[in-house]
Amino acid sequence: MSTPVPTRFEPPGKGQIVCRLSDLPDNDAVGFSFRDGERVRKILIVRRGQELRCYRNVCPHAGVPLDWVPNKFLNRARTHIHCQAHGALFEIDDGYCVEGPCAGDSLMRLAVAVEGDEVRLLE
Repeated sequence: MSTPVPTRFEPPGKGQIVCRLSDLPDNDAVGFSFRDGERVRKILIVRRGQELRCYRNVCPHAGVPLDWVPNKFLNRARTHIHCQAHGALFEIDDGYCVEGPCAGDSLMRLAVAVEGDEVRLLE
């Protein structure tokens, strides 16, 4: 079952709530889109227990979103972030590409913090 990609109509600012921790399934990833005028900013958040990693939802190889199917960011084993466009695999902890056409590149990481059940974007 895939979770719909939430869309907000204002860009997230520093400290803005992105979602609730309870919205993020454990050992999975969810994408979010933020409308900023004419531009849409896309991010993804991976949850492993209480640990979260947030990245821009953009493959460094071709600048396309990582998920062709909404919220399908992880490989089958759930060990790496998977670019569905090119098959690249990225480490969940740091976004480093370990396989594919952008090997050696990294996803752009964004800082998030959890306060109670609120997930806040810090940048």
